[in-house]
Amino acid sequence: MVDVARDGSAVRITMNRAAKRNALSAEHLSELLDAFREARTSDAAGIVLAAEGPVFSAGHDFADVHARDEEGVRQLLELCTVLMKTIQSAPQVVIARVQGLATAAGCQLVASCDLAVAADTAGFSLPGGKAGWFCHTPAVPVARSIGRKRLMELVLTGDVVDAATAVEWGLINRAVPADDLDAAVDDLLARATRGSRASKAIGKRTIYAQLDRPEADAYEVALNVMAETSQSPSATEGRASFLEKRPPVWPD
Repeated sequence: MVDVARDGSAVRITMNRAAKRNALSAEHLSELLDAFREARTSDAAGIVLAAEGPVFSAGHDFADVHARDEEGVRQLLELCTVLMKTIQSAPQVVIARVQGLATAAGCQLVASCDLAVAADTAGFSLPGGKAGWFCHTPAVPVARSIGRKRLMELVLTGDVVDAATAVEWGLINRAVPADDLDAAVDDLLARATRGSRASKAIGKRTIYAQLDRPEADAYEVALNVMAETSQSPSATEGRASFLEKRPPVWPD
């Protein structure tokens, strides 16, 4: 479900679970984590995270989440958090190639990459705010990319923002026509990987160290709350209605 290919000085990691909207099941998260762990130990200068199909990633796989108790959901969220931290701590420049919709933990993936280029038809959302299970952990890296009021709009409304808005808000670097996406990714990656790789790796690590000093605490709080609320009536109903393809009947 994850394709890995070397392309010159870059490793390309592609989510290939299009039939499931590249939803992040435990299996898929583990495959991504293995791919990034292998790529980060290579001599590659950059890593591109991409996806097949019309959706970049729909976030957590509700079928997987719905089958778990609170401790199981906590373990799933911990696995997801390890992946996000592995992406940010990789010595290489990591760029997201976003060809379609990125929601919830899919949006979290984009925000966790160093850089992001999207097709101008892509969209981004943290939809928990309009459903039954709030996007606590996905909001952590998004909060460190955009301003507080814009974050609150995303998490409270659950609305999709288009690629042009995502650029304006600072969630992604640029939006381009879909036909130009690969060229734009390659151009930005080439410019971002020039110079000393060792220096860049140290620079990247230092940048995140100063920017994200509160992040460990933020993840701890968000992970605990998200795990705890995974079993709430509204979260259970939201997942059940999604899986049963029916309108939700909110208990609250």
